[in-house]
Amino acid sequence: MSYSLEQADVWIDLTGQTLSLPKHNKFYVISSAKNGIGEQENSGKTPRGWHKVALKFGYAAPKNAVFKARQETGEVYDEALATQFPERDWILSRILWLSGLQENFNQGEGCDTFKRYIYIHGTPDTEPMGIPMSHGCIRMRNEDVIELFDLIPEQALVFISEHSLHSIDCKIRTNI
Repeated sequence: MSYSLEQADVWIDLTGQTLSLPKHNKFYVISSAKNGIGEQENSGKTPRGWHKVALKFGYAAPKNAVFKARQETGEVYDEALATQFPERDWILSRILWLSGLQENFNQGEGCDTFKRYIYIHGTPDTEPMGIPMSHGCIRMRNEDVIELFDLIPEQALVFISEHSLHSIDCKIRTNI
């Protein structure tokens, strides 16, 4: 199955470190993988291409709720917790678990986004945005990921690009 960019509910621009919701006129700064871009299993890289939001977690969770293995731990992230667990890769507030839609690229043996546990999720607000810092996931500010979570449903189409989507968006919107 092929998709066109106009169908995407979520656009992620890895070059610009942005996530946008064109149908809602929303734009967010994100942080993708510090290891770069790629689909390879165990690479710590952010995958490209067409995805869907397979599952969402955290419907009733408070802002800064801590998740491990997609389950709320009962903790709420704060400075004391950060000091107690300085090496933890914090997954906070909401999780949108992505599943690749392109066989042998981001779906299937050795490259499967879903089996790699690639999420869009909240991160401590002290973490920098706009620069690659994650372990493969798309990190967002907590307020932003909560808004995103509320705006898009499961099965929403997500396009992750290594190329700037701003110029593509301009062409689509002006029919060039």
